[in-house]
Amino acid sequence: MLDTLAPFAGIFGLIGFAGLAGLRTPVDKARSGAGVRLLGLLGLVGLAGIWIPGAGAVGAAGALGLWNHQNPKLAFWGKLGWLWLAGLPFLLPALF
Repeated sequence: MLDTLAPFAGIFGLIGFAGLAGLRTPVDKARSGAGVRLLGLLGLVGLAGIWIPGAGAVGAAGALGLWNHQNPKLAFWGKLGWLWLAGLPFLLPALF
């Protein structure tokens, strides 16, 4: 079952590229949610999708760097970053 979903789950990892928008327009330091924005570093784990089918979905965590952004459009991409959880069923069995 998971083998058939793996290619589609890996596509979610592309959402993580939205986190790069934070380089041009960073989140205001006074806004809350800095801890969630640090979870954006988990997006690098999405590179495991090269070797583990479906684990690329973890790359969506990169969009969490836009969490609580002052621009509503970028904040929406930050919310989509929670789709990184879709990659856990593929990543955890490969690690343990």
